[in-house]
This record gives sequence, C-alpha cells and structure tokens, in this order.
Amino acid sequence: MTMSNRNDEVRQIVKELFESQKLAVLATHEHGQPYCSLVAFAATDDFEYMLFVTPRLSRKYENMMRDERVSMLVDSRSDEDADFQRAVAVTVTGRAEEISKTDENRFLRLYLARHPHLEQFVVSPDSALIKVTVESYIIVRRFKEVVEIRQKG
Repeated sequence: MTMSNRNDEVRQIVKELFESQKLAVLATHEHGQPYCSLVAFAATDDFEYMLFVTPRLSRKYENMMRDERVSMLVDSRSDEDADFQRAVAVTVTGRAEEISKTDENRFLRLYLARHPHLEQFVVSPDSALIKVTVESYIIVRRFKEVVEIRQKG
C-alpha cells in the first residue's frame, strides 16, 4: 500500500468515526494540570478544523484563553471487552480560538447542521463558538496500531 493510499484509508476511518460520534473529550490545561471536558463537536470536511461551543464563563474557556494548545479525543468504545480489538480512537492536537464574527456564519451553519438541538445554547451571547486548527490526528485501532497524520502548515 502506498503512503497516499494509507493516508486515504486513515482519513476515511477518521471521517466515519467523526460521523458516528457526537461527543469528544476536550483536554486543556490549568497551570500545568490537565483538565478534561465533554463537548459536542463538528469537524470540517477538509480535516482542517474541529468546532465546539462553550460558555465564556467556563473553566475550559478560561484555560484556552490562557493557552490555546488543546487536544480532543473521539472514540468508538462501547465499554465491552471487544473494544480492545474493535474500538478506534482519534486524538486531535491543535490550537483553539474563538471564531471571529467574519468567519462565524460558515462555522455556525456547519455546527448547527450537526447539533440543531443546541441552537439556543450556540446563539446565546454567553456562549463562544471555538475553532481548533488541527495540527495532527493520531489514530489508534486494534489496541496497538498507531498512525499519525500531520496537517500541512
């Protein structure tokens, strides 16, 4: 299998996982201590960005404003023994920022298409639409098979 075919296969795995899951674990850090939160996410088709919404008065928002480096974990576990062979986990690393008003419509439409039930939360003036610019995807499957895809740039 060529590297190009391998990347295509891995990207398909990531795409299918992201389509099947609605929640991710977001990791920020607070004065060097990891802090994790569940977030409802959406991803752009080009794999460039991950999106989520958070209240501006939340701990995760404060953490991201101090340090934009974050990671997100999306996985297919079912809490069964078979997960050791079947589950897929993708860790996304990147840099988070609140989406500017000029970019808001594009990302807001994408996010609400995936989570229409969160519209009131998303449009609240107390909420921030966050964009994570992806630096890498680390895919783990079959318990020990690990592949990393670094984004350009």
